[in-house]
Amino acid sequence: MLCAPGPVPTHCTQASGLTDNFTVIRRAHIVQLAAMALLGLAVLMVHSASMSVDGKSLTPWTLFTSRYMLHALTAVLVMLFVSRLNTHRLLAVRGLANPVWIGLGIALILVIVAMLPGVGLTINGARRWLSLGPRSWGLTFQPSELVKWFAIAALAVWCGRRQAVLHHFFHGLLFPLAMIAVACGIVIVEDLGTAVLIGMVCVCLLIAAGARLWHLAMFLPPAVVGLGAAILHSPYRMQRLASFLHPWDDPQGSGYQAIQSLVAIAQGGFIGSGLGNGIQKYGYLPADTSDFLFAIICEELGLAGAALVIAAFLAIVWAGWGIALRNHSPAARLLSLGITLMVGLQALMNLGVVTVVLPTKGIALPLLSAGGTGWILTAAALGVLASLDPPLTEVELDAVPLAPRSPLPAPA
Repeated sequence: MLCAPGPVPTHCTQASGLTDNFTVIRRAHIVQLAAMALLGLAVLMVHSASMSVDGKSLTPWTLFTSRYMLHALTAVLVMLFVSRLNTHRLLAVRGLANPVWIGLGIALILVIVAMLPGVGLTINGARRWLSLGPRSWGLTFQPSELVKWFAIAALAVWCGRRQAVLHHFFHGLLFPLAMIAVACGIVIVEDLGTAVLIGMVCVCLLIAAGARLWHLAMFLPPAVVGLGAAILHSPYRMQRLASFLHPWDDPQGSGYQAIQSLVAIAQGGFIGSGLGNGIQKYGYLPADTSDFLFAIICEELGLAGAALVIAAFLAIVWAGWGIALRNHSPAARLLSLGITLMVGLQALMNLGVVTVVLPTKGIALPLLSAGGTGWILTAAALGVLASLDPPLTEVELDAVPLAPRSPLPAPA
């Protein structure tokens, strides 16, 4: 039975010579603590980036009563709740009765619905958002966010059961490749960045599951052709690519965002200008609360703040990698690896865009960029990752770092 993240049972501590005055620090705890730290920083920085010259300022009251605080608290509660679930039992459900297949089908349908004129919301030239309830609530989400999590879960379930035949093309590899092609083909119509992210993570999972590299290499040319066609047939994507290659050719137009992002990073220095004291958020840097929030972090918290953000993501990746290695179930191992890669690669892509190493893709920084549903879904995925952390063996208990617990008061 999978033990939920938390203190080690008494019989385990007694077997390894430990006492009840210590709590074992597990990888699941590292994932959860890093996620909470990022969400707490997100609330602060999104509010700071939302400041304007009309007198609206950042106060403790506005901070604790805002919708961003509500979203962050909801995300933490969802993560803690999901981390207590028995995910192994869910992964063991056979066939189409497994909820991950139902979830993937619903998510793909929602992506198609979001493309319909009059139904989906168009933002920055792309129609890929849906609104929940009246628009005055401001609660919108991208169905492609659901697709990326359900896609890796479905792939983990499939490959976990058929790992022995994945080296056979028709009997093992054809179906997961078709599933990836359908999912990415639907998402790429309006969301190129997420489609590329899903494709990269899924290919990594197939390699980890035992697929032959030359089988996957056969599909590389069609994938490149499809990616090129998606870029060439979209004017705003061509403009983004041109502005990435030559931002100074149009510094007040297509290259404006990239240049202002670099200006924000350069102005921060090592310690930054201080929380709330940044300049670029006052109408200079577009998308300062969402995709380019990291530039505001660099400006106000400096290189030190940026290093802490990167360290938090590295901690999640390190802990997730360890959870994947320690799992004996193939499906659990692949799902752990998929969640870890999804968070890590998405963060890497966003940092590449903000630092103008990559062209703008509309990829948010996980757990930081403003977006309530994005925070909640990512936190739920990390809760799944925490729930997959296997219980420690006696040998591991002897070597694990320990955190002292506060002593209990003596009985009256």
